[in-house]
Amino acid sequence: MVDLIQEAAELPQSWKSRIVAKIAGANLKIIRMDESGIPFESHSDFDEALFVLEGAMTLDVEGELIEMGAGDFFVVPAGKSHRVLEGSHGVLFLVDAE
Repeated sequence: MVDLIQEAAELPQSWKSRIVAKIAGANLKIIRMDESGIPFESHSDFDEALFVLEGAMTLDVEGELIEMGAGDFFVVPAGKSHRVLEGSHGVLFLVDAE
């Protein structure tokens, strides 16, 4: 068993993920968010699943703003440019490909 909230609290730096498991070629990661947000990125070869465990996050997917709170889940399709806006905070669980 892994306590994801505790794992996030122990991360040495915000926005630096830690892989907590791997399943069928996918990385299961935990991230501690802070108020700074992250710049645009995209992944041409895989979708990215985002699940807010704690806190709140504003996701910008090519100009569409998506407000997420604890318990919300969203999949960013492969190739879509996305970023997390400033003011987001809490714990994010992420699934991506290797």
